[in-house]
Amino acid sequence: MSNIRIRPATEADLDRITEIYADAVTLGTASYELEPPGRAEMGTRFDSLMASGFPYLVAEKDGAVLGYAYAGPFRPRPAYRFIVEDSVYVAPEAKGQGVGLKLMQSLIQAVQAAGFRQIIAVIGDGRPDSASVRLHEKLGFRHSGRLEGSGYKHGRWLDTVFMQLSLNGGASEPPDPGSLPERRFRLRGN
Repeated sequence: MSNIRIRPATEADLDRITEIYADAVTLGTASYELEPPGRAEMGTRFDSLMASGFPYLVAEKDGAVLGYAYAGPFRPRPAYRFIVEDSVYVAPEAKGQGVGLKLMQSLIQAVQAAGFRQIIAVIGDGRPDSASVRLHEKLGFRHSGRLEGSGYKHGRWLDTVFMQLSLNGGASEPPDPGSLPERRFRLRGN
């Protein structure tokens, strides 16, 4: 899959993004949503992230979108502004082909360039052998917590695993006043 291209997502990608996410919601346990959101809701989510300057990427091969990844706010309180939560979803036919790895590598670069300090992965059904846990471990994320039995889907209780990756000095240096999170914070008048 060496000819996979990672690029910023556009509104034109939203039908395919909606399909990929619907499959993950319906058949998988990575998302704790029980009903897939429609195209309009996915568009609202996309617009919100884009308006705030968060990275939203797609993986494309021969014009077909094979997956997507984005970073968004971890929690709404302003002290959390230096932390983002990542999300990555791959189309069923592209799983196991390195698409998720390429997306996450590019997402990490974009998050780092924006000046964020931590990426948090909130992994539903975070079994040690899950593809998402293994992917995040491969990228240097460390385990930082587990919520046992925190979700119920497909007739079983699921654990949520938290993993995190420090960037830009993590918590060892003061915030960069030129970073995206600081600029957004100042614009809001805080």
